[in-house]
Amino acid sequence: MIEILLCNFAKILIRFFSIMADILEMITPASDDAVENIIKQIRNLINKDFLRPGDRLPAERKLAEKFQVSRSTIRTAFKRLEFYKIIKTMPQSGSIITGIETHAFGSLINDILKIDNCDFSSLVEIRAILEINAARFAALRRTEHDLEKIEKAMNAYVDQIHSQGSALEEDFQFHLTIAEASKNSVLKSMMQTITPDIMINYSRFNICKSNFDIPISEHRLLFEHIKNNDVEAAANIMSQHLTGVLTFAKNQHIII
Repeated sequence: MIEILLCNFAKILIRFFSIMADILEMITPASDDAVENIIKQIRNLINKDFLRPGDRLPAERKLAEKFQVSRSTIRTAFKRLEFYKIIKTMPQSGSIITGIETHAFGSLINDILKIDNCDFSSLVEIRAILEINAARFAALRRTEHDLEKIEKAMNAYVDQIHSQGSALEEDFQFHLTIAEASKNSVLKSMMQTITPDIMINYSRFNICKSNFDIPISEHRLLFEHIKNNDVEAAANIMSQHLTGVLTFAKNQHIII
């Protein structure tokens, strides 16, 4: 029995290292738009069945060497892919391909790449349009389960602020939970498409890293208006909530 287990384990290791070698052999240095190039090459590896659900991606260091980019560039590409649940990164274990269907993966990748080379102001304006209506629909259509998820996301944001002084991912998760409560799948998908690039630029330009009392208060008001089915009040507070970043974006000339 032990010999059989060892034999099977050895076969798994051989396949693992063989996959790693094949993947690295197929990767070429990234072009000028490195993040887009990395995402495209990962798409091609999945489409050609070199990467399958459950397969582990090579380590950041090896990918950075092969793509001839920094490890931070690899992390940016991975962060975008992970946001869409195309890959999953686990502490001390690396990143693995999820069980997403190939055709769905291709659609998601196209969504990711379509918004390249647009300006930050346009993204933020679209975000405002989507989120104001998400708040309106959520107040109209939310269920008790939705309220539980929104409140949980709101509390996670507050807890992260108090412990780390920054909570960008928790903030966007709160907003995406409201989009989910809108019961409009197209609106939610559009939010998911634009959010990674907005998050990257929020982090890059240190947006939302000042007085947290105001966004915390506005999040709580949003939750209460959605809970009370107050449609217009929810839309109005969301509009107010996004005024600062809209003003910032319009005053900048940032090309993504």
